[in-house]
Amino acid sequence: MSATLIKNLESAKRYNIVDLVQYSEGQVVSRTLAQGKAHTITLFAFDAGEGLSTHTAPGDALVQILDGEAAITIGDVELVLKAGEVTVMPADIPHAVDAERRFKMMLILVKKPRE
Repeated sequence: MSATLIKNLESAKRYNIVDLVQYSEGQVVSRTLAQGKAHTITLFAFDAGEGLSTHTAPGDALVQILDGEAAITIGDVELVLKAGEVTVMPADIPHAVDAERRFKMMLILVKKPRE
């Protein structure tokens, strides 16, 4: 019997990814789908006015906007991403995420190998 690698979802079932995480007033809601030494996959729903303050990550983070519009700062670059658009936040580069309007995103973090 193999270990479950994707969690919080039943196998062999169809899902609309936008519906897998719900907005909550005044909050950032997250739902982890996979987590391991080398990666994480997490869905987020940000209410308007919420965000993640400037921080760094131990790997490259691929962000895909699923619903709405996000303001993302990566180093000195400011981006506004809309549903269907993606960007990469590189490892060890300060970045922040802000919701002027509510939005949902999927974050896939690929961590650097440990030396």
